[in-house]
Amino acid sequence: MTTAAFDEVIHPPNRLQICAMLAAADSLAFSSIREALGVSDSVLSKQVKILQAAGYVAMTKKSANAHTQTWLTLTRQGRKALAGHLAELRRISELADPGAELAR
Repeated sequence: MTTAAFDEVIHPPNRLQICAMLAAADSLAFSSIREALGVSDSVLSKQVKILQAAGYVAMTKKSANAHTQTWLTLTRQGRKALAGHLAELRRISELADPGAELAR
């Protein structure tokens, strides 16, 4: 069972979107995430560094055809933190609609 816990590292919109995208895949290319978020390399890099420092995201570089591509993966710790954060957001949102819990 996931323990609901608000996570200030994950919560900012870009970081939450990065974690959500990575949770749905084994890994994603840095460029794919950048394009999906519509941000610059420097903005994405800054957010990824924060997630890396927390142990939530791992980065690998792979070379192909004389090009190096950066890949990002959500770590086990990152998946656990994201699950807890989403559980807490659900709990908080149910406070706004007390009837929602009764409907289950």
